[in-house]
Amino acid sequence: MPEYIYNLYEAKTRLSNLIDRAAKGEEILIAKSGVPLAKLVPLPKPKAKRKPGGWEGKIRISDDFDAPLPDDIQSPFEGQADEDK
Repeated sequence: MPEYIYNLYEAKTRLSNLIDRAAKGEEILIAKSGVPLAKLVPLPKPKAKRKPGGWEGKIRISDDFDAPLPDDIQSPFEGQADEDK
């Protein structure tokens, strides 16, 4: 639970300061007539950008990776039953 509760009038007059505090990690409740209505919280930190190319030399893709499957394997994917069974 946030430690600081500000009424709406006070929050409006101190908004810039409250935003700075929230940006530093503080959570602030804003109330109207003593009833908490909103919470001012920091945005999550952006994730680090992904650096592509970290798998060089760690995996290998066969030259026939995208070659057609043999008929006995492909036919079940096409809804054709194996007639020998």
